[in-house]
Amino acid sequence: MLKAQQQHGDGETRPPLIAIVGPTAVGKTAASIRLASRLNGEIVSADSRQVYRYMDIGTAKPIIEERAAIPHHIIDVAEPDQPYNVALFSDDATAAVQAILSHGKTPLMVGGSGLYVKAIISGLALPNVAPDPAFRSELEALAAREGNDAVWQELNTVDPHAAQSVGHHNLRRMIRALEVWRLTGIPFSQQSRAKPPPWDITVIGLTMERHELYRRIDERVDRMIESGLFEETKSLVEMGYSWDLPSMSGLGYKQVGEYLRGESSIEDAVQKIKHQTHRYVRQQYTWFSLNDPKIQWFDASKEGIIDAVYDYLFQRLNQNA
Repeated sequence: MLKAQQQHGDGETRPPLIAIVGPTAVGKTAASIRLASRLNGEIVSADSRQVYRYMDIGTAKPIIEERAAIPHHIIDVAEPDQPYNVALFSDDATAAVQAILSHGKTPLMVGGSGLYVKAIISGLALPNVAPDPAFRSELEALAAREGNDAVWQELNTVDPHAAQSVGHHNLRRMIRALEVWRLTGIPFSQQSRAKPPPWDITVIGLTMERHELYRRIDERVDRMIESGLFEETKSLVEMGYSWDLPSMSGLGYKQVGEYLRGESSIEDAVQKIKHQTHRYVRQQYTWFSLNDPKIQWFDASKEGIIDAVYDYLFQRLNQNA
């Protein structure tokens, strides 16, 4: 573990937490394993799909040998039909980081699920949540049929503090509060209760030219198919997991499901996985902006990337030693 701790303006020293972020297929898993080996570290997965058991190929989980070499946390912690959200992740990740530190090791939080990462590095504050047009339309229709009070009652059920604050007349704010709660599982009112995280956080971003990233995505999808993504998806259905579960609507499983139900050809299903993964990458860059001064970006396609990141981390975490 890098033993230096940063002293902040309040005179408090905080142990380090390294976050490694970036788009899917950029090489976060391989880089984090190599860095963890050099830093005497353990990895906390910040991937909203790798939490599910039996979903290995489609979520690109680290293989057994990688997980044996470097301990990984928050992988295979939920059944595919078990609810899991950012609120649960925040609790699990906080416990994992503290446990890693207590063992004298360096925690590396690694993943491309922007909401999960932001929840930790912002001290459990709700990050910006993308609008859900369909959900908004549903609530607007409810208000049109039954009045604003019907929407207010929905909000009061899940977040009474927000309901009292918003009141009965501001439909837009009521809908937004419900939208945030629905996606994150954290009441909207808890935004004001955020506390600075107890760690000195360094955020490393991995990126590369978009055309190269898309090429790597397409190759990875082909490898997933060859490794048995269709068979894995079919097995999940045979185990009784429904197509309408959030876990089964993720990239890969959704498109394979369309084929298995006779709604598309194999070729169309594979192409949809590739194209929709490209689109997902564009969404990821809205969470992790290349212009964010809090993120130190590295080109993952360059030679010596691991040495460059390690040197930066060593200097960063020991600058006040």
